[in-house]
Amino acid sequence: MRRGGCLCGGVRYEIPGEVTPAVACHCSQCARTSGSFAVMTSCRGEDLVLTTADTLAWFTSSPGTERGFCTRCGGNLFWKRAGDAEIFVTAGTLDQPTGVRLAEHIFVASKSDYYEITDGLPQKPEW
Repeated sequence: MRRGGCLCGGVRYEIPGEVTPAVACHCSQCARTSGSFAVMTSCRGEDLVLTTADTLAWFTSSPGTERGFCTRCGGNLFWKRAGDAEIFVTAGTLDQPTGVRLAEHIFVASKSDYYEITDGLPQKPEW
């Protein structure tokens, strides 16, 4: 069982099922919502149980894609595509120990110029 939530506690969740290894997304949308690249793990949508969602809102960031965030503290929590059975959860919102390890970097072709990726993990120019 994994648990997590936003900074202010307005959104809390549980994931009783399995999660995937984490990916670091370096796309410009993740950078704008998180302030840098975003590290996310994923689970089946039905395995994400919202225990508190008083301040959860969804923003359509591109056609067919939504991002879940806290309207009080601004916490970047979730990412999902319409019709997908999978939902992505920002790894930084998981309570520790997370049990999650970073597996790869995606959208590195659009990463910002203020950092380098030097961990030796696979890098993909896009998804």
